[in-house]
Amino acid sequence: MTAEEAANYMKVSVRTIREWVMKGKLSVVRIGKRRYRIRKADLNQYIREHRVRRKAPQQEDELAAQDE
Repeated sequence: MTAEEAANYMKVSVRTIREWVMKGKLSVVRIGKRRYRIRKADLNQYIREHRVRRKAPQQEDELAAQDE
């Protein structure tokens, strides 16, 4: 995928995709000196690695009670 296609897929800006690439957070396949493509599998891997799971409200109350 191009950076534009990846941005649409991830629901982020093209600038964000480019920053992730420059910082090494997202792998790319170089197809020239300045051009690259992003594999869909790499985008899905990024999603899996950066997924944030919220705790259920009941669990949050129990953890707060344990701290007291």
